[in-house]
Amino acid sequence: MSERVTILHTNDLHSHFERWPRIRRYLLAQRANQQAAGATVLTLDLGDAVDRAHPLSEATRGQANVQLLNQIGYDAVTVGNNEGLGLTKTELNQLYQHANFDVVLDNLTDVKTGAQPDWALPAKTVTTPAGTRILLLAFTAPFTLTYPLAGWTPTSVKERLPQLLQHYKGQYDVLIVMSHLGINVDRWLAKHYPVIDVIIGSHTHHLLVNGENDHGVLVAAAGKFGEHVGQINLTIGDQHHVTTAQAQTVTTDTLPEETTDAAEIQRWQAEGEQLLAQQVVARVPKQLTPHWHHRSELTALGLRAITDYAGTELGMLNGGLFMRDLPKGPVNLNDLHTMLPHAMHVIRVTLSGQDLWRLVYEMELARPFLNKFQLHGMGFRGQVFGYIQYQGLVWDATDKTLTVLGQPVDEQATYQIALLDHHLFIPFFPTLTIGGQTDILFSAFLRTVVGDYLAKKWPLS
Repeated sequence: MSERVTILHTNDLHSHFERWPRIRRYLLAQRANQQAAGATVLTLDLGDAVDRAHPLSEATRGQANVQLLNQIGYDAVTVGNNEGLGLTKTELNQLYQHANFDVVLDNLTDVKTGAQPDWALPAKTVTTPAGTRILLLAFTAPFTLTYPLAGWTPTSVKERLPQLLQHYKGQYDVLIVMSHLGINVDRWLAKHYPVIDVIIGSHTHHLLVNGENDHGVLVAAAGKFGEHVGQINLTIGDQHHVTTAQAQTVTTDTLPEETTDAAEIQRWQAEGEQLLAQQVVARVPKQLTPHWHHRSELTALGLRAITDYAGTELGMLNGGLFMRDLPKGPVNLNDLHTMLPHAMHVIRVTLSGQDLWRLVYEMELARPFLNKFQLHGMGFRGQVFGYIQYQGLVWDATDKTLTVLGQPVDEQATYQIALLDHHLFIPFFPTLTIGGQTDILFSAFLRTVVGDYLAKKWPLS
């Protein structure tokens, strides 16, 4: 006699609380309906539930997000790069202390001890009433450049999955992979590991409305920001193997809205802003206004902050980073958060004078395009890249010469320049990776660096 298993899944919510009331109602009602119809129901989240762009997530370092996830009672949740890299090691170690769900994650270990974090299970097995053993494995995107800076060692799924399959051989009937790895890796896994029954994907924000069948593996994904919720229906045969697998998604904005939703959403926003506004960091003598498309005093202030933090005299920032003015008078963490909502870190790049000239030349070539370019991803939370502004550098477009701190660039000398880590990941400045030696200063987001500089320059006392 066959049985039915229903999987309800969310991913990449990124603290988009404006859709949470409808998502919550749908998940709870759908689970109850499916269970009443005799199905075994698993509710899963694929990571990046936390995003510090929301003030309540920022103020609570994701603890508020966990409280909301607790309203569902997920069977398993995994970790995305926003949890893994957007929080310090201490914050991540504390994130799930009050969770009522299991965190499943295998490919992240402590840099110092080599041990798995004690807040995560390497795998989870769920046994249905009919005796089918469902094994859940979960992997997060292995950012090898940045995870070690946060105190974690990431491992490739290509290394870990064969070891896990060997370890759990004979201990499961159905294999489900919870993937925060991206669509290309999901398809690679499906091609090379047909033993997998279902891969539920995330990270690259891809939407597979009805899933796709890759080499007999069902690959599913529900987009981003809570815009969709996924559902997978499995039929399990007498031998405890999957006989049919179907995926579907529902568009959250089509779900019914209740009169209390708007007030609840606004309360989360107001609570976060209030918590941040209570923490005043400096008293600024003059209001500074952002200008996305030309030079500004606010960008110059940001340059002084990042160069002071990096210990360099040279720097570059793009004006599109600043989302609002810096007010005159008391400045609090909410001011900084709304001005600089980006998940970005300062980097210090060491390079020769010849490579510095080439880097600036690349920036100047890209300048007209980037001034109004709508950039997405890489931690950027703004609208346009904006005006490229330097500290300590002057470019002469007529004869393509570079002056550094008032002197012609010395091609044989060594220089250091402060920038932001997202400059490494956009395709406009290849010299950064070709000729530069980069130190990522990972202990603070850009807004904290600016706040600390303000506190030093204009202290409250």
